Amino acid sequence: MTTLLIALHSIVCVVLVFLVLVHSGRDAGLSGAFGVGGSSGTGGSTAVVEKNLDRLTVVAGVALFLTTFALSRVAL
Repeated sequence: MTTLLIALHSIVCVVLVFLVLVHSGRDAGLSGAFGVGGSSGTGGSTAVVEKNLDRLTVVAGVALFLTTFALSRVAL
């Protein structure tokens, strides 16, 4: 059980770091490399992608919290 939780926690950590790096910041960060933060005139599809990226980041953050909590409970 502990090994499975550690593996899941590690995967969630890597996914969360990737999602944070993909977010467009002031200089468009790594998101420019993947076409996420491209500037379009209307911002239609870009806004949808950014909103979904925000949602995925929140889900990954909650998953990180839950796996951390589960690991702390298993360690007791």
